[in-house]
Amino acid sequence: MDDRSRPDAQGSVPTGADRGAGNRAGVLGTALAGVLAFALASGSWQWFSSYIGVTLLAVILSFTRPPVPTPGARSAYVRCLTAYSLVVGLCVALAVAPAMQRWAWFFPMPGTRTKCAHLGSYAAIQAQAALSDLDGQDGAALAYAQSDESQHAVNDCLASTTTLWLPVYALAAALLAALGTWLVSRAGARPTTAGQR
Repeated sequence: MDDRSRPDAQGSVPTGADRGAGNRAGVLGTALAGVLAFALASGSWQWFSSYIGVTLLAVILSFTRPPVPTPGARSAYVRCLTAYSLVVGLCVALAVAPAMQRWAWFFPMPGTRTKCAHLGSYAAIQAQAALSDLDGQDGAALAYAQSDESQHAVNDCLASTTTLWLPVYALAAALLAALGTWLVSRAGARPTTAGQR
């Protein structure tokens, strides 16, 4: 009987290298999805971005194992930990961007929110001037158009500032993820070392 036909043959058991390749593919796929989400985002950050970020975070935490240090492969571990942490930071940044734009307690933006409100008022004045020939028409529709233009201006202003600071939040999340992963792997290695003594 051929060894390959047995269910317990070595070819049917995934090796550590295969699992590592799968983990790397998961990290790369999630990173690519995050980059595409950033590239396709335009204008104001919408709550769908939070859904994308949380979904990608769930995918990477569910289907990708955090890197584990192995003896004699410190540089490879550092590279894998860096990639894993940066992808986690990217997912977190996508998830929190809409909240940063909308909630002053979460992301104060000193002075910026006031300036953006002034830009909104200016946009409303511009809309009023552009629609001045239509004063005899539907007043509610004209007021809505002014309000809409003002809101767009405020949202775009806040979104640009949010995008400017988003890498800082992403990097902070990546550092926290790296530290947490390293501490967990170190704590998991202690009982193994103690059991070998």
